[in-house]
Amino acid sequence: MEKGKKSMNFSAVTLEQFVFTMAPLIDMEKEAEISASITSGASRNLETAQKRGSTILNLKCVDAQTGLMGKSLLEFQSTKGDVLPSHKFGTHDVVVLRPNKADLGSPPLGQGVVYRLKDSSITVAFDDIPEEGLNSPLRLEKLANEVTYRRMKDTLIQLSKGVLKGPAADLVPVLFGERPPTVSKKDVSFTPFNSNLDHSQKDAISKALSSKNIFLLHGPPGTGKTTTVVEIILQEVKRGSKILACAASNIAVDNIVERLVPHRVKLVRVGHPARLLPQVLESALDAQVLRGDNSSLANDIRKEMKALNGKLLKTRDKNTRRDIRKELKILSKEERKRQVLAVADVIKSADVVLTTLTGALTRKLEGTSFDLVIIDEAAQALEIACWIALLKGSRCILAGDHLQLPPTIQSVEAEKKGLGKTLFERLTNLYGDEITSMLTVQYRMHELIMNWSSKELYNSKIKAFSSVAAHKLHELEGVKKTSSTEPTLILIDIAGCDMEEKKDEEDSTMNEGEAKVAIAHAKRLGQSGVQASDIGIITPYAAQVVLLKMMRSNDDKLKDLEISTVDGFQGREKEAIIISMVRSNSKKEVGFLSDRRRMNVAVTRARRQCCIVCDTETVSGDGFLKRLIEYFEEHAEYLSASEYE
Repeated sequence: MEKGKKSMNFSAVTLEQFVFTMAPLIDMEKEAEISASITSGASRNLETAQKRGSTILNLKCVDAQTGLMGKSLLEFQSTKGDVLPSHKFGTHDVVVLRPNKADLGSPPLGQGVVYRLKDSSITVAFDDIPEEGLNSPLRLEKLANEVTYRRMKDTLIQLSKGVLKGPAADLVPVLFGERPPTVSKKDVSFTPFNSNLDHSQKDAISKALSSKNIFLLHGPPGTGKTTTVVEIILQEVKRGSKILACAASNIAVDNIVERLVPHRVKLVRVGHPARLLPQVLESALDAQVLRGDNSSLANDIRKEMKALNGKLLKTRDKNTRRDIRKELKILSKEERKRQVLAVADVIKSADVVLTTLTGALTRKLEGTSFDLVIIDEAAQALEIACWIALLKGSRCILAGDHLQLPPTIQSVEAEKKGLGKTLFERLTNLYGDEITSMLTVQYRMHELIMNWSSKELYNSKIKAFSSVAAHKLHELEGVKKTSSTEPTLILIDIAGCDMEEKKDEEDSTMNEGEAKVAIAHAKRLGQSGVQASDIGIITPYAAQVVLLKMMRSNDDKLKDLEISTVDGFQGREKEAIIISMVRSNSKKEVGFLSDRRRMNVAVTRARRQCCIVCDTETVSGDGFLKRLIEYFEEHAEYLSASEYE
């Protein structure tokens, strides 16, 4: 084992070593997820589970609707107030619904998938509306997603057998360093579909089109990575390629779909319709199937089901309810049967199939191979998850940025042993510039916000596009020029203001004084005319998020102010970002604040203003953060937190 363990530090890992190392780590990660979900410890009490974020107690059902494919969408809100308690539920998590006071092991009312999340409500898609109990208090519990792990395991088994045949037979040796990557001899020229591409995007696309097996697109914050991915897809379709486009998250897949739709490409989005953005539903496999010959029948069936669902909610009589259910079951079976037939046709005729990485192992794609597999946000995906998609094609392009957030891993031990090392990073180390292009023009940030990140992480290679290089907050419509909106960078120092950090019951850190200052700055921006929806507060600690949300709920003007951990903001931007660093202690302990990837993401979410609230004495104990503070001290408006009290 020693040998296998050691080799994971190097980029040239053999296929055998990879399989040997990963198999136990996937099990470890699965165990960690199961123990984080509530089902594991039937003896654990519910209050603890709610604190850990794996259950939400005291819910009421406020709405029921019929979604795509005859699913029922139920919306839940808290019976205790406006905001849901802090939780770890995400869209597409599998959840069970139980009566609020039911024992942990008791049979659930239903099992579904999280469809939509707001601060005050959670909407879940169920196959069937639960029979009983919707009128009394409820709770939702998060389940571990067994399917994902099973698919990873199956893919490892496939890899371990040695992929001698199949679409990826020639690709696998290149990705494990046994054969060098190849490029077509002549430069590929192309006519862009998007006339606004910059020189670094055009170079990258040209290099991607001429790659024979592997190409990496490195997209630092705000550089238009997805724009470039979309152009590559369009160029490849024009060449006649059949493409599988994937990403680790549903939102990232949907972003690509959304941008491809106007180009009238024959595309299909495979996935659970409960997990899609409304504007993408038209492209969903199920929606296309519904437009097939059987669609008007399926549609009539759905109308009938909708009427029955409505009846079901109103009916108290047991026998009537039973009859309605019976009928719903028959109708639902009939609807599904009609769709299965049409699925194969839709996939066959599509030029681009889009899905999440684990979604690529769906039965619907069995036996379909692709000329090209493109993975966006590849630096946020586990390597083994990438292989689920990669085994279906002979060429691949990975787009991402290994200097932003890594994949989320529950098991500390699995992370230590290399589960979190991504294929993107491994190939960057293995082949470097030979197969990589970095995008170098960013379209989001004022130069001062960008320069720190460019110098600290990207060898000072990033340039700001002219229209954003000097843009200010007070240039937004309706915003006045004030001492709050004039600066691009603001540093609010809580050192010496007696604002110590505290721990909550779950050992997450919070800082009440600092939270008040962050909210106070957001209010000042609001008073100067900045829309609350243009402001975001980012903090690394879950306890601080909860505290800030509670403070926000006291002021109606702030209801659209977004507050989240760094992870919730990945891939997105706001006009103004306020970062609450939380840590303030005499030992200068900074915890995971010192992870440069997280701080990179936090700072680079800001378009026109970035404000850091921190205890400069505490955070300067870390070399990386010290350079960040020094950069802000040199270029930012420096204020003491006492000016906000």
